[in-house]
Amino acid sequence: MKEINSRRNFIQQTALAGTGIILAPLLWSATSDPIINNPDVKFNKKESNMKTRNLGNLKVSALGAGCMSISANYGPSANKKEGIRVIRESYEKGVSFFDTAEVYGPYINEELVGEALAPFRNEISIASKFGFNIEAGGSNSRPEHIKKVVEESLKRLKTDRIDLYYQHRVDPNVPIEDVAGAIKDLINEGKVLHFGLSEASAKTIQRAHLIQPVTAVQSEYSVMERSPERNGVLATCEELGIGFVPWGPVGMGYLTGKINSNTKFDPKNDLRSGFDRFSAENIKANMPVIDLLKKVAKEKNATPAQISLAWLLAQKTFIVPIPGTRNMDHLNENLASLNIELTVSDLSRINTALSKIEIYGGRMNEMQMKIVE
Repeated sequence: MKEINSRRNFIQQTALAGTGIILAPLLWSATSDPIINNPDVKFNKKESNMKTRNLGNLKVSALGAGCMSISANYGPSANKKEGIRVIRESYEKGVSFFDTAEVYGPYINEELVGEALAPFRNEISIASKFGFNIEAGGSNSRPEHIKKVVEESLKRLKTDRIDLYYQHRVDPNVPIEDVAGAIKDLINEGKVLHFGLSEASAKTIQRAHLIQPVTAVQSEYSVMERSPERNGVLATCEELGIGFVPWGPVGMGYLTGKINSNTKFDPKNDLRSGFDRFSAENIKANMPVIDLLKKVAKEKNATPAQISLAWLLAQKTFIVPIPGTRNMDHLNENLASLNIELTVSDLSRINTALSKIEIYGGRMNEMQMKIVE
């Protein structure tokens, strides 16, 4: 076990050199919980009024679950037992769309998601991602690499197919047509069901779609990060019938209203420590966004996070946010956003107010933005 942990730490320190992706050390604690370890335990969905949406022709819950933060990048990893419980509770409350990636951990998040979802695999959709050379560092979306790593992801996810397989970042050294062709082959083999792109430009999306229809595009999108509205990505998705999956829908935690200028982020395990937007100065400067959300939340008997999610859901019917949490209370808070109705008047008022608020700080650091199209 010591040797395995040492190797994982080495991989985490060397992986993605030059990309800016920070991988926190992850050592899952063992658990003897009989429910966690017994594959024969049956789970039943609780009574749920969960709404559904379509990402292309993939039908999923209107709110998905981003699983990354359970394992990495937003602070120390959660206890494995609690991580599995949150994922399974999400399912029992109606969530059917779960997002992970090989690079989260690396590898450990896929293992967690695979174990947590195994008892009801046929009732949910799993999204994962490829595109990095985790061992050597840098990007790698060569077709032969994709076909190698998909096999490894399938094993970690304890499944025979990945419902939605995203290219995590566009590889400048590999034509997108070659990537789409490799995914088309995997779809024909039944190992992948749908093709996705993450942080891709409108032009790349269009080129890929000609070879293999793109089911969903993922990018950061929230009330304080609205670049998909300006760069043509959201419009391209609407034109081509592609779903859109916002990551960071509550501003990486900022839009919950629970972060202030005194909040500290550990550079060893928290990406936000290196993001200009999360400097003490910019956290304070961006508070007018929080004040606006709190004002609307008070009117709706809601929380700022719920208003943030309700705002996203109201933008387009093909948008499926994937908020992440490792906390049961936060899970319930997120899901309650589905019951909040923002009227046309509400949305107009919010957007007018947002247009007068300047956002300080870039959404990621300079190194990470270099690998965003």
